[in-house]
Amino acid sequence: MISAVSSKTESSPIENNKPESIAFLDLNAQFAGIREEVMAAIAGVMESQIFILGPEVKKLEEEIAGRLGARFVIGCASGTDALILTLMAAGIGPGDEVITTPFSFIATAGSIAHVGAKPVFVDIDPVSFNLEPKKIEAAITSKTRAIMPVHLFGLPADLDPILEIAKANNLLVVEDAAQAIGSRYNGKAIGSFGDFGCFSFFPSKNLGGAGDGGLIATNSPEMAERLAMIRVHGSKQKYFHEVLGTNSRLDALQAAILRVKLKHLDSWAAGRQNRANRYRERFEQAGMTGSIGCPPEPPAKFHHVYNQFTIRSERRDELKDFLRSAGVPSEIYYPLCLHLQPSFKFLGYQEGDLPVSEQASREVLSLPVYPELTDAQQDRVVQAIANFCRN
Repeated sequence: MISAVSSKTESSPIENNKPESIAFLDLNAQFAGIREEVMAAIAGVMESQIFILGPEVKKLEEEIAGRLGARFVIGCASGTDALILTLMAAGIGPGDEVITTPFSFIATAGSIAHVGAKPVFVDIDPVSFNLEPKKIEAAITSKTRAIMPVHLFGLPADLDPILEIAKANNLLVVEDAAQAIGSRYNGKAIGSFGDFGCFSFFPSKNLGGAGDGGLIATNSPEMAERLAMIRVHGSKQKYFHEVLGTNSRLDALQAAILRVKLKHLDSWAAGRQNRANRYRERFEQAGMTGSIGCPPEPPAKFHHVYNQFTIRSERRDELKDFLRSAGVPSEIYYPLCLHLQPSFKFLGYQEGDLPVSEQASREVLSLPVYPELTDAQQDRVVQAIANFCRN
């Protein structure tokens, strides 16, 4: 995740024959195509003067529930809150352990620590960057309550073996689908497999709002009721509080904007997939497959929505600097694994404990991959990488 989102990573070109600048994520271009729809949705909320939860949030919840095939969907204030509220609703806290990946945004393991439980890290698969199912069982103890796989970069984790392990050990499965709305596994929507599916509407996501927002999917009526209470201070009836909760409500303005964008989600995902496939073709044509690790097209059962397109290079930092000098933006997701972060020093992990994740953190680099990225801009990205590889 990037801490702020802007439409351009460079200043606008001036009349000196410089090529047009490339954005890592061009939200202005996206907005230009839906401006009238979005502004009408905002005006509708302003006319209603209903800003907290309300009918817009309820409609968004119903529409996303239909897409996911989930019985219940609960909107909340952020993707981080979606994870935290889920763990709270499940009664996970001090003395409990949750197995997850060290190669993710801080919110994944941070949510576990936030409720007082212990994150237990398991290494990743080197190709998918997702949790390696074969390594999970060895990490299970009598304190383990849940597994939290992440569908990283929009690619589903390999859920069949994870679900089997969870069932055999009576564990909950909490899907961190913050980057993966619209992705599918064996034809079924991500976020609908586990006991909970947690999503983020941070502006850089494939379905992004005009600020923070999140959502939780579940098929349990008991958990849905509990989540709906927790997000409003543990209350069903105003000023009567059945459980300890918090303030994590989705704003009506965000819901209205997201309802507009939701109608375009499939076409945007197709555009990202088109750009990803074109990257693969261009890298192969340029003869760079031996020097750049390009993400392969996943097997048919994994429907990738490319929130990021992430390559690998043993000279990653040099490559990033070279691209910057060529006016090509890139981002590193993620430069330091969670088990080595200072905030998790208390867990006692050391460098070398999770070598596949640690190597990935030294080699990964994400490139622009959004529907509005033009062929010419994409060719500039590929050409700059080719120029670097010739050095």
